[in-house]
Amino acid sequence: MNQLTVRGFDDELDAIMRSLARQEGISLNQAALRLLRKGAGLTDDDLTDHRPANPNAIGDGLDDLFGAWSRDEAESFNAALKVFDTVDKAAWR
Repeated sequence: MNQLTVRGFDDELDAIMRSLARQEGISLNQAALRLLRKGAGLTDDDLTDHRPANPNAIGDGLDDLFGAWSRDEAESFNAALKVFDTVDKAAWR
């Protein structure tokens, strides 16, 4: 098992870790590991698979798309979406 020292976490995170440890009857270390795994989108079943199991987990899968559009492409896309700014009141009756 790997070891890591973490410094500089705030009082709010400390309180959450300690609360989780108390509620679950686990050590502070186990609570920190559980929160780290949750934040990484991993579950206990994912011990050998390091890809996020949680689709809402923070990842980098779309990083290559950031900044890929030119200004003209972005303006064209936004113009095409303008039709959705108008609400069809008849459809909401």
